[in-house]
Amino acid sequence: MTIDYAAIEARRAEIRQRYVLPHRPSSSARGLHHMALLSSDVERTIKFYQELLEFPLTEIIENRDYEGSNHFFFDIGNGNLLAFFDFPGLDLGPYQEVLGGLHHVAISVDPATWERLRGKLEMAGVPHQIESGASIYFKDPDGARLELLADHLGEMYGSRVL
Repeated sequence: MTIDYAAIEARRAEIRQRYVLPHRPSSSARGLHHMALLSSDVERTIKFYQELLEFPLTEIIENRDYEGSNHFFFDIGNGNLLAFFDFPGLDLGPYQEVLGGLHHVAISVDPATWERLRGKLEMAGVPHQIESGASIYFKDPDGARLELLADHLGEMYGSRVL
């Protein structure tokens, strides 16, 4: 299959011209309350996110939608939470990237923290990939792809995106 990259770039420019408004109105949203992922092992997930990545666990409660299921939350800064569910007895399959599904979660950290967490990932033997000197891509214990990004919120590789 041949991909016409010039046509893709032309279409991207057309979409940008049509939909990126010169005077962007305020959003109707207040912010991301939480993003919820799935966990096959609550304690392993807590150790990974709290001990390795240094995201404090803020609460663990029963999932209101599924008796016996945990709903637990990690502070990822700026008033945002990363949440998880476990679903005992559902026999969920492994992580799979599908249309409409999760590609990755990108979390901004300052450059010194980025370096420290990179070292911790290496010491823990977590396979990772560094891109553009500012991004570290890796997977959590259940296979969800994560990115630690040393850019400020609202920036992407030196460009303002917000």
